[in-house]
Amino acid sequence: MELFHSVNVDWLGKKWYFLLFSLIFSVAGIISMGMHWAHTGSPVPLGVDFSGGTQVQVQFQRTPDINSIRQAADAAGIKDAKIQSFGAAGTNELLISLPEQTNEAALDLGRQQIVDALKAHYDNPFTVRNVQVVGPTVGKQLERQAGLATIYSLIGMLIYLWFRFQLIYGVAAVVAVFHDTLITVGAFALTNQEISLTVIAAILTLVGYSMNDTIVVFDRIRENLRLSRRESLPDVVNRSINQTLSRTVLTSGLTFLTVLSLYIFGGQVLRGFSFALVVGILIGTYSSIAVAAPMLVAWQEWRAKRGKAAVLPAAKRAKV
Repeated sequence: MELFHSVNVDWLGKKWYFLLFSLIFSVAGIISMGMHWAHTGSPVPLGVDFSGGTQVQVQFQRTPDINSIRQAADAAGIKDAKIQSFGAAGTNELLISLPEQTNEAALDLGRQQIVDALKAHYDNPFTVRNVQVVGPTVGKQLERQAGLATIYSLIGMLIYLWFRFQLIYGVAAVVAVFHDTLITVGAFALTNQEISLTVIAAILTLVGYSMNDTIVVFDRIRENLRLSRRESLPDVVNRSINQTLSRTVLTSGLTFLTVLSLYIFGGQVLRGFSFALVVGILIGTYSSIAVAAPMLVAWQEWRAKRGKAAVLPAAKRAKV
């Protein structure tokens, strides 16, 4: 199925607009992460998976009053508790989070502290739906492992594309994926949403998704270079993007509608996961066209300025 016929868009002619767009969102995310780092010591809000602490999901019989619950927690000696609505409207659920404790044994008391405070100082019957307890040592270890998982995935994909195409293809794809990850994480800092293990899973999913989208474009560029040796690289890149545009819109569009539905109707538990996918799919599709492909042309232009032969980066035909 092909949505667009005889598309002839000069994508490379708009590269400076793309660069401006990427700079705006990248810088905005970096500034937001810097401000968050200055206030909390972390570039983004971290969930209990990484920061450590106790989270108690509570469902009340009547609509809860967050201010009254916070006063009840203060009266019971629970300081700096984070209280937020949870779940769909009308479920009367709250998520009560206690900050990281230096003494891991104190974390086990968090659930009982919250239950006792609500029973003693807040008149609204409730049930505890879920409790999550993570010590600070485990949280730091998970944070380190999540960062390493992201770095290793990028290195692995760089090596794969190096052998599959050429090194410049791998570098361009990894830069585009790093661009996608930076903007996605920056979006969490800008909207003050917590990053949990499920969000890291979504980001790793986006790394693969964006890389796959980029490889489709690169593969078409490689084939067109083999067929049109005398055509300039910018023309080949533009034609390759236009030829894969229908596939890109169909695949990314349907995936985006799916994750958008998950974000709208999936509830609070999946909110961070689906938000990362919504932002990441949009940015990942954009970067395949506006970041990765123009880097191939920039590489050739750089070689030309250094007086080297402007060799088109065409890879050898893959053996089947």
